[in-house]
Amino acid sequence: MAKYISRLSLYIVITLFIITIFSLITGSTTPAFSQSTQNVINSGDTAWMLISTALVLMMTIPGLFLFYSGLVRSKNSLSTIMHSFFIVAIVSVQWVLIGYTLAFGPDINGFIGGLKWLGLHGVGVSPDPVYASTIPHYVFMAFQLTFAIITPALITGAFAERIKFSAFVIFAVLWTTLIYDPLAHWVWGGGWIGKMGALDFAGGTVVHISSGASALAAVIILGKRRGYGHESMAPHMLPFSIIGASLLWVGWFGFNAGSALAANGLAALAFITTNTAAASAVISWTFTEWILKGKPTVLGAASGAVSGLVAITPAAGFVTPVSAIVIGAGGGIFCYLAINLKFRFGYDDALDVVGVHGVGGTWGAIATGLFATIAVNEGGSNGLFYGNPGQLLIQVFAVLATIVFTFIGTIVIFTILKYLMGLRVSAEAEYDGLDIGEHGEVAYSGFQTVHGERTEKPR
Repeated sequence: MAKYISRLSLYIVITLFIITIFSLITGSTTPAFSQSTQNVINSGDTAWMLISTALVLMMTIPGLFLFYSGLVRSKNSLSTIMHSFFIVAIVSVQWVLIGYTLAFGPDINGFIGGLKWLGLHGVGVSPDPVYASTIPHYVFMAFQLTFAIITPALITGAFAERIKFSAFVIFAVLWTTLIYDPLAHWVWGGGWIGKMGALDFAGGTVVHISSGASALAAVIILGKRRGYGHESMAPHMLPFSIIGASLLWVGWFGFNAGSALAANGLAALAFITTNTAAASAVISWTFTEWILKGKPTVLGAASGAVSGLVAITPAAGFVTPVSAIVIGAGGGIFCYLAINLKFRFGYDDALDVVGVHGVGGTWGAIATGLFATIAVNEGGSNGLFYGNPGQLLIQVFAVLATIVFTFIGTIVIFTILKYLMGLRVSAEAEYDGLDIGEHGEVAYSGFQTVHGERTEKPR
């Protein structure tokens, strides 16, 4: 196995080297910086988009990895953090070399971007008139990178506590290249879903439905954690998760309001709808849990906030603040009910990616077809409640297309990896924890792990 991994790593390095050399050879000799381009760059828009880019990156590190890390058992805390942390690194390189051009390069028959921007050839500080005419092309590219980073990072919550790190690394590269990049092109890069008229302001289909459907496919192939349903798998550090959820809430302003791509009224609208939907979902999830389970939990409130943020993402720049209350409330209720169904269906979605991101994203995309109105965004469309039932049909079709593509694509990727290199750690490594088994470390220096249990170190 070690020989196989070493050989595979060598192939990856050689491939990246060839792509880099090619991009250098074919690259423009014109400096990326030119004084003549500064007259069309808006400094306010650029400043806002740089801030938004940093906010969205913060959603993954440290927001998502704290949220996820606190929800797993202590013996898997570091491995869960490592998933998000390493994805930031590997997708950043993939995006520069080939991901960005596949997602946003010149359209090829509505399905994929061309290789015009391979290795960021031709991408510089000059604005791109197609995507963002008042900010440097580099800034738009970096902003979209943060979306490419967080999407596969979301999926890792589903298969936490049992996947081999080597399989995870290869999966992250393949999934980003073969699933995320084409889907981003379909919706935002001039592809067929965008041309069809589907509305997705900040990633309901591209980010949330894709991660939810892919998470379901992953856990079906990977199987349940050993002891699932028989052993306690309660969160080991809820304060981590609450801090992580809080960082996600704040970072989401960059996610949604930043998707206006300018410091303007549309960004202000998206900012308000984002916060309103999150607040509404906290209330709806909390009261639903209180009624059905007898106690309102802090984790429930945090999960409610995330579900509301997920639900409003596709609609943030197309609906009114009052509609955002309804969308957020629906997200809180539907996602709460969905995560409780996994026990009935018997799949082990460790951190409820399917229930929150899959269901929340689906509800949000459909709700966009109900509540969208050109009264708040002339560049959008009216939904069913504003006299245009056709928009709802378009939204439903976009949702179904996203689910089918990402679910089947992920099944194929995981099946191939399963037979080529295996997906799961050994029974002993899973019992002792992935922190020790995969990384040779423990999260808490005052304790040692013995067969998965935390014990005080001998003096």
